[in-house]
Amino acid sequence: MAANPDTLNNPMINFTLDGEEVSAFADETILQTAKRHNKEIPHLCYKESLRADGNCRACVVEVEGERTLAPSCCRMPTDGMNVQTSSERAVKSQKMVLELLKSDMPKQGESPYTLESELDLWVKKLQVGEPRFESRAQPAADLSHPAIAVNMDACIQCTRCLRACREEQMNDVIGFANRGAHAEIVFDIADPMAASSCVACGECVQACPTGALMPANNVGLEIADKTVNSTCPYCGVGCLIKYHVKDDKILYTEGRDGDTNKFRLCVKGRYGFNYIHNPLRLTKPLIRRDGVAKTTELLDPNDLDTVFREASWDEALDIAAGGLKKIRDEKGKKALAGLGSAKGSNEEAYLFQKLIRTGFGSNNVDHCTRLCHASSVVALLECLGSGAVSNPVEDVKLAEVVIIIGSNPTVNHPVGATFMKNATTTGTKIILIDPNRTAIAKYATHHLAFRPDTDVALLNGIMHVILDEGLQNDDYIKKHTEDFEFMQQHLKDYSPEKVAPICGIDADTLREVARLYATSKGSMILWGMGVSQHIHGTDNSRCLIALALMTGQIGRPGTGLHPLRGQNNVQGASDVGLIPMVYPDYAPVEDPANQAKFEKLWDIKLDPKRGLTTVEMIHAILDNEVYGMFVEGENPAMSDPNQNHVREAFAHLEHLVVQDIFLTETAGFADVILPASAFYEKDGTFSNTDRRVQMGRLAVNPPGEAKQDLWILQEIANRLGCDWDYKGPEDVFNEMRLAMPSIAGMTWDRIEAEDSLTYPLENIGDPGEPVIFTDGFPTESGKGRFVPASYIHADEMPDEEYPLIFITGRQLEHWHTGSMTRHSPTLDAIEPDPVVMVNPVDLDKLGVQPGDIITIESRRGKISAYARADIGIQQGTLFMAFCYNEASANLITNEALDPSAKIPEFKFCAVKANAGGEIAVRIN
Repeated sequence: MAANPDTLNNPMINFTLDGEEVSAFADETILQTAKRHNKEIPHLCYKESLRADGNCRACVVEVEGERTLAPSCCRMPTDGMNVQTSSERAVKSQKMVLELLKSDMPKQGESPYTLESELDLWVKKLQVGEPRFESRAQPAADLSHPAIAVNMDACIQCTRCLRACREEQMNDVIGFANRGAHAEIVFDIADPMAASSCVACGECVQACPTGALMPANNVGLEIADKTVNSTCPYCGVGCLIKYHVKDDKILYTEGRDGDTNKFRLCVKGRYGFNYIHNPLRLTKPLIRRDGVAKTTELLDPNDLDTVFREASWDEALDIAAGGLKKIRDEKGKKALAGLGSAKGSNEEAYLFQKLIRTGFGSNNVDHCTRLCHASSVVALLECLGSGAVSNPVEDVKLAEVVIIIGSNPTVNHPVGATFMKNATTTGTKIILIDPNRTAIAKYATHHLAFRPDTDVALLNGIMHVILDEGLQNDDYIKKHTEDFEFMQQHLKDYSPEKVAPICGIDADTLREVARLYATSKGSMILWGMGVSQHIHGTDNSRCLIALALMTGQIGRPGTGLHPLRGQNNVQGASDVGLIPMVYPDYAPVEDPANQAKFEKLWDIKLDPKRGLTTVEMIHAILDNEVYGMFVEGENPAMSDPNQNHVREAFAHLEHLVVQDIFLTETAGFADVILPASAFYEKDGTFSNTDRRVQMGRLAVNPPGEAKQDLWILQEIANRLGCDWDYKGPEDVFNEMRLAMPSIAGMTWDRIEAEDSLTYPLENIGDPGEPVIFTDGFPTESGKGRFVPASYIHADEMPDEEYPLIFITGRQLEHWHTGSMTRHSPTLDAIEPDPVVMVNPVDLDKLGVQPGDIITIESRRGKISAYARADIGIQQGTLFMAFCYNEASANLITNEALDPSAKIPEFKFCAVKANAGGEIAVRIN
């Protein structure tokens, strides 16, 4: 690991290195000191960010007065030590080690798998001659995995891959088997890579110094034209990435040393970039052919030419904007609506909401936050006055107790999950509260596998214990909160003994968890959509907030509340106002002062009433209230609940404009399709789940005639009379700074230089605030508010006809509606088919074997998918990702809404299941 430069807590060690007096930090090795002083020592088993192991001995140095040579990668200097890195004895030993390792390489030549072999590099630098030793018996290559090539004939057994897998990612797939000449690196129990439990994070590939582990298809033998520092386009963790580009195509990626990821990536960030090179990319504007009616069926890309015709950009834009303008002028401003994207940049999201508010003339604008954390944001704004997370994910390492509830981080936030797992090695206790036993349960001290839908009862029971046993923080409550007396009265009805039969967790466990959380020096709560996607999602979040407030577990490092954001820019899209009830920075649209501010900034009269949410838009279409829509980078024909109803609505629209990179399920209903830019094809800022505003950079150009999203939005806006003239994302960002006090102190140049800045950052030069709510809350009173929540059932409970519970979510290899990942040949090869996770006991009851087809039916529709046994799934429940259009989970989900946040109840509906069925044909 890199040394700590804090000299106040890290006193310097003075010693002699190759005749020069140098200073080392107290936790710094000889090798690290030498590197810092620009002195080269050969090394192979050492890699920054991995624990030093000292097994290759290529880095040995001579220490005066010592009989044996010392491995500099794990030897600490002491005051007065005299070290020689290039003495005759040290160099001879270094060269012998390199020669021995070289002798075991394929044909004893340079690595045939990578142009960046560190062994080859050091052999050349030390001028090591041809090996004098016989080569070992060379193992065969393992090319079974779609993403990773295993070439063990190039393995030097440095164990960097093992440490990366076990100690960084903590996946425990790679091991070291046998002894002596038979020693070997293995995956699980010497399984082929593809048959192992490997999750393809690629950390081993990034760690390997010789090409023994490489991306598949020999990409390591191509020389990149350039590298581009950017971020990841997938989940809210926001990993920093370096893209290696050749001939306007991305060859491969590497993780960078960002605060969010420390070089780490997951399978999507590492291998999911190649969807942008898919031949199905939209490259020309398309217009629906005259006389081709819309139906509720999804459009097969093979039928594209029979439904749409190619057009020039001018024609497509004129028809797109003209249709919207006609509806606005003839049927009223509220007859239009827009759905923006959390996958695009902050600048794009800002312009999109501004376009709807100024060009369309209403607040009918929303995006996918309505389908993920809308209830969390509503509760946070109501109770704390801010929808932002209080602490970054990395604060788990400072916490004594971490509650993870309604989240499967190893799947949804894989790199963030590595920091959670890492924290347990230094004493942090994880309490997992989830109906299912997910992978993170392995690291938890407690797993509360409660009955689905009983979150409120369980959390109220925990809070009852805290008050009953006097574990609340009275000083904090008095100074920083209000309405506590209502919560005290409310919780009297939720004793653990009363709650236990409801939630299925015994009273003693509830008491133990309450004590752990309340009495630790620092407790943190992380939650996901298992909390938010219910009709009582806002109530669930209110309970979590109250739990933090009554114990004072907020406002300090290692404490706080963190709703883990799903998409790469759902935090930023929400921040910039892509929501129907708030302007940028969560300023309510119905507040006259906010309205006046934005009318002045945008120089136009604004609608004083909140607009329609995503699901409300669908109802408004069928109620003949909304006639036209603009959908940019969103896919509601897959992501919204009760898909038959949604697709009926889109077929009913008078005019639909879709701006996207593929013919998504939604685009098939369009009147005009505008081909846009993918993440890797644009510059812009993106805000991750930690409130870090990060720079995404153009790595390759959009294909064909596809255009930058900002350009398209501006062209539509100007045809609607907006008169915009933004030269690029920097211009938009500068306007955002005027609209949003939280980022007013950020400058484009500083983000360019530093890659990542954390808001609030209100004044130029401020460092940013990773931890907020340190001395109160941005409410009118300055205090956090307790809001009691009563336990209620889901909208639709199991019964005799529909006895099972159906839950949707995501899976590791695919993301959101699959519009990106299912177009990635690598990710699609790993998980090509729709699967439903079923407890083995339920499979037996159905008479089904793993891999057989089962059919799941609700009151809204039915789907068929392949059954996959999962002992972690509770009996009586089924879990399925919603990314497969041939088995669209949202055909059967319930559109019932949380009354406060208008979020649908994706996480609970009643279904029945039967053996057999026929899986529909995959579209695209």
